[in-house]
Amino acid sequence: MTSRGPTIDHVQVDAFRFPTPGPEADGTLEWDATTAVTVRVHAGDATGLGWTYSSPAAAAVISSHFIPLLHGRAAHDVTAARAAMQAKSRNFGIGGLAMQAISAVDVALWDLKATLLDVPLAGLLGVCRDSVPVYGSGGFVSSDDAELARDVAAWKGAGCRAMKIKIGRDRGVRPGWDIDRVARFRELAGDDAELMVDANGAYRGGEAIRVGTELERWDVRWFEEPVSSDDLEGLALARSGLRCDVAAGEYISTPYDAERLTGAVDCLQVDATRCGGYTGFLQMASIASAHNLDVSAHCAPALHAPVAAAVPNLRHVEWFNDHVRLEPTLLDGVAPVDGGAMVVQRERPGHGMTLSADAERYRSDPGSG
Repeated sequence: MTSRGPTIDHVQVDAFRFPTPGPEADGTLEWDATTAVTVRVHAGDATGLGWTYSSPAAAAVISSHFIPLLHGRAAHDVTAARAAMQAKSRNFGIGGLAMQAISAVDVALWDLKATLLDVPLAGLLGVCRDSVPVYGSGGFVSSDDAELARDVAAWKGAGCRAMKIKIGRDRGVRPGWDIDRVARFRELAGDDAELMVDANGAYRGGEAIRVGTELERWDVRWFEEPVSSDDLEGLALARSGLRCDVAAGEYISTPYDAERLTGAVDCLQVDATRCGGYTGFLQMASIASAHNLDVSAHCAPALHAPVAAAVPNLRHVEWFNDHVRLEPTLLDGVAPVDGGAMVVQRERPGHGMTLSADAERYRSDPGSG
């Protein structure tokens, strides 16, 4: 009988809460902090790190339900571990929180596997490109003109030619404010920038078309969630009435979710911290490809870099203000952005990132097993 190779002997789960500089808001939500739930999976002297941006409750799901499944499991069998976690989640729901918890573990398992094989994760997943294009993202509806100007200047400084702001203020009841904000955005960004907007589902179909039509004056190329991503008919209606690309998908958890969205968007957004980690991201990208669609990675730029490099139909990765600010504190080894792109790490085993000592002061709800 052949050996199963290294086995998982310890799993540690931690939660870290990073306050924002001030209250932030989009069209349908307000927040003042971001929580990162991290997972470290150990097999002997090797460690794999994964994380998700979620509720501290995701740490409890991992500690209570997944750690017992992982102990003693062959460290290389990422697919089997993910299937076991998904099966275990049946009675409390596979989407949302459970899939976010699975996502963090899946990323850690891929990092562990590459580390054990002593290869960079990008090489293990396959490399289509040496760097991944990013777009600047922020411009919250809660920010003033000076803050918007600082955002745009930072994106320009990083070489981003595409950039995105939030609209749909107060759940879309102030379309005049939204339109004026985009006019100011174009003035700040200049004529050469590709403008993108995100309503976070604030409008309904007809209003989304009316606002989107007005935004054509400033050559807005991307309208993200003009209506709720749960409203497939509304998304399809908006898409049929707009010249710009309609995008959605950041909340999808399963391949079934991705398949349902493919007929209503021009670009499918995918978030590896929500859809099952790197395994889920590759599944979603394949589904999009089968429908001749690009994918765009939602937020978590440091986490997405290696898997985005493996996807032929990638459009770009979201370089989101909150995560750009916190990831260098949470992690050591985050790749810089230069010339509008993030270089894919290929010098160290795994994804090349480790938990930073600086994260300790933001600890929120640790757990281990």
